[in-house]
Amino acid sequence: MYFPAAVFIEEGKAYGLSLPDIPGCNTAGDSLEEALANVQEAVELALEDEDVKPSPSSFERFRDDPDYAGAMWALVNVDLGFMDERVVRVNVSIPAGTLEEIDRAAKGRGLTRSAFLVRAARREMVQS
Repeated sequence: MYFPAAVFIEEGKAYGLSLPDIPGCNTAGDSLEEALANVQEAVELALEDEDVKPSPSSFERFRDDPDYAGAMWALVNVDLGFMDERVVRVNVSIPAGTLEEIDRAAKGRGLTRSAFLVRAARREMVQS
């Protein structure tokens, strides 16, 4: 889901980024790329205790808002899937040897197979 993001540039310092549709969602980076890369983590922290998924607004909604005067605007893709904690049973096919490795690694970390696979999948999606 794409949300408008206000980008503030402090010359020679950093890039600040704020998502007006998600109260308290702010991040920064030494470069614009770094600030944008930090958006998902900032969203997850800001919505940590929320139950209702926010909806994105149009840029026009914030055009005359003095809090965003001088900002450049960007659209950022935010994954709100972390807010849906329903558990769904799935059937997957995995080579037997790989499954044994997964089970050993999960046990070594004190996790169930499911918890281990979810963590691994989330880590892989963040790196993509």
